[in-house]
Amino acid sequence: MPPKIKELLKQLESAGFVNRGGKGSHRNYEHSSGLRITISGKLGDDAKPYQEKQVKQKLQGLDDEK
Repeated sequence: MPPKIKELLKQLESAGFVNRGGKGSHRNYEHSSGLRITISGKLGDDAKPYQEKQVKQKLQGLDDEK
């Protein structure tokens, strides 16, 4: 069962990403290191495989910078 959009957003926020707003169901997150990601969808929707992959790559990118 895929995670929900809200679970991906919690992962990003706990890693230090800040919601910079968006239009409609789109949310733009930015980290102080300069990494950016856009997540679309309602909070209760299942996350798409590409969204899971993008979040994982961004979180891994933060680990690589440390």
